[in-house]
Amino acid sequence: MPGPDRFPRLGLVGLPSPIEPLPGLARDLGEAVRGVRLLVKRDDLAGFGLGGNKLRKLEYLLGAARAEGADTVITVGALQSNHARLTAAAAARSGFACELFLTRTVERHDPEYTGNGNRFLDELFGAHVHELPGGADSLAAAEERADALRRAGRRVYVFPSGGSSPVGCLGYAACAAEILEQAAAMGLSLANIVVPNGSSGTHAGLAAGLRAAGADPRLARSHTVLAPADEAAATTLAKANATLDLLGAGPPLEPRDIDVDGAHRGADYGIPTESMREALRLMARSEGLLLDPVYSGKAFAGLLHDVRSGRYPAGSTVLFVMTGGVPGLFAYRSAFTDG
Repeated sequence: MPGPDRFPRLGLVGLPSPIEPLPGLARDLGEAVRGVRLLVKRDDLAGFGLGGNKLRKLEYLLGAARAEGADTVITVGALQSNHARLTAAAAARSGFACELFLTRTVERHDPEYTGNGNRFLDELFGAHVHELPGGADSLAAAEERADALRRAGRRVYVFPSGGSSPVGCLGYAACAAEILEQAAAMGLSLANIVVPNGSSGTHAGLAAGLRAAGADPRLARSHTVLAPADEAAATTLAKANATLDLLGAGPPLEPRDIDVDGAHRGADYGIPTESMREALRLMARSEGLLLDPVYSGKAFAGLLHDVRSGRYPAGSTVLFVMTGGVPGLFAYRSAFTDG
């Protein structure tokens, strides 16, 4: 069955990303791990631009843009979007002009948030940034700008928030096959592959890739950080099936094939939670590894809760995908100033 490799792709990520143990975490958690083995897949190490999971999607998105002869790419996201930052970096590396339409999704107006972290890096990587108020239709604004550039003779490729189109989801369909190969080589039997769920493309790609490989799509489990769980699950299902259609694989997934937990989202997207702070500090102080406060910090908090509450029996192995997003930490310094 044809796989993701038949689609245009730019080589942005050093593959495969490694799977590593967490001995410091096991030491510090002690009995709380209940005999569960925790591993991390280091997608935070991937490539350049300070790395992260979005580069896997951008390999295919920019590959499609190059195949169509585009000279400019446009995308959308929140003000502190990791996807926008990596789009700017990847565009610079690959020779595309880049424009970003960023909305003030999180109600913060302090300089720590509006001018630091990812937002600082966007323009450093050479992107032209358009800021929009919260609630604005950023994709419509991006398409309007694309039309104006096309009238001026430019060739423009637009992709959505998180790069989570079916083409972008191919990145994590390929990652699913990569994980299965690594697990087989390492003699691992995985209980779950755990990821954050924002624009749903990472989970959707994994679920589609698992189904295409003949594995159980429920091996992928996500913790939503953006939409409520039922909405995130519906979006993930739709994107996974669109990706399967693109791959020419099947049968289609059903709602029972998508495992999304919503208990660690907190009050809203980008709003810190105490469990996120605890998870982020624990990973930093046990392993010297950095999660981010919006995505991986909340997802890892969810994983810790699942381990502590006995979701996994002793002897289980769980793989957490480190999705990057470290620049966002610097926009949330005040959330950690209490120690």
